[in-house]
Amino acid sequence: MTDEQELLNRWRLILGKYAAQQLPFSGDTFHYMDMEEALDFLYSREYGEEQGIRQEDRAGGRGESKLMVPSWLQKVKKLFPKQTVEVMERHALEKYNMTELLTDPDVLKKLEPNRELLKTILTLKHMMKGKVLELAKEIVRKVAEELTKKMEQELKRSFVGKLDRTTSSPVKSARNLDMKKTIRRNLKNYDMEEERLVLKQVYFNSRMKRYNSWRVILCVDESGSMLDSVIHSAVMAGIFAKLPMLDVKLVIFDMSVVDLSGYVEDPVETLMSIQLGGGTNIAKALSYCEKLIDFPYRTMVILISDLYEGGGYQNLYSVSKGIIESGAKLIALTALDMEANPCYDRHAAARLADLGAHVGAMTPEELAEWIGKII
Repeated sequence: MTDEQELLNRWRLILGKYAAQQLPFSGDTFHYMDMEEALDFLYSREYGEEQGIRQEDRAGGRGESKLMVPSWLQKVKKLFPKQTVEVMERHALEKYNMTELLTDPDVLKKLEPNRELLKTILTLKHMMKGKVLELAKEIVRKVAEELTKKMEQELKRSFVGKLDRTTSSPVKSARNLDMKKTIRRNLKNYDMEEERLVLKQVYFNSRMKRYNSWRVILCVDESGSMLDSVIHSAVMAGIFAKLPMLDVKLVIFDMSVVDLSGYVEDPVETLMSIQLGGGTNIAKALSYCEKLIDFPYRTMVILISDLYEGGGYQNLYSVSKGIIESGAKLIALTALDMEANPCYDRHAAARLADLGAHVGAMTPEELAEWIGKII
């Protein structure tokens, strides 16, 4: 794109969608159309009735329309420089009357704890202070606990996983019936006259092995577009950390890398530590994770990212290849949430798959099943 085209595109962004016929975008039109949509969402309110928060919404109690803003802010963070994002963030708060959400505990108390509110808090927590921040943490805890209840059983069953045929189980289920052991132990009770086997005791396989000793390294992209996946990753890490003989490491990254393994048992601290940055250096994060591998054949590196790499794709492929060739399992999840509806770099995903990585987008339940097959 020439400097002149860049300049014209910038003028078009200033003039807005009403200048589309006289001054169409040139070059990377989709990128500029996304930018225009983000700007229009906010600044079109100058020309008519507001379509977002209205004054009377505050009395409604739940205030659900306030939750339109965080998803928009996430998109803005991907499209614009940091200084521009800060200005637009302030304007959005003013235009949506969201200041109370950041300053008044009573407003937060009226809102129903749910995933959308959780995302709102995580997006705006850097502006919260004092009692509001403490109350926000309690809301995060409630939602995290609810998610844990939903995910825990499936994840534990997958990791702790297969039937243990070396021990008997007090849980009597036809699915767990140990037919061979039952017959072998009751052969002494064979009735010669009736020519039938009398079963005085029936044996069952233990439902689960006590543990499969694996080191699990969760490497999570904390860019704004991955917010749903970040939430589920934090909860998943907390569940894994409770499993016996399972060593869990949690690493989050944007352009920098932060090791949150010390908080892994507390999803709330994990979630309140994320920054929801803009850039992404996956290769740098995986290089750090590679240093955490002690026993490759009992290690699983789970990369959760949309795979849009800001640090150079060749570096990403090189580090990934090294992890795979060491004998460790590399799993690249392009989305980890209840919808599993990803937007990701398909070329990068294909290259990683060719190198031997397991690549997919899935719900936590699907991940649980997949892990069970791998180990």
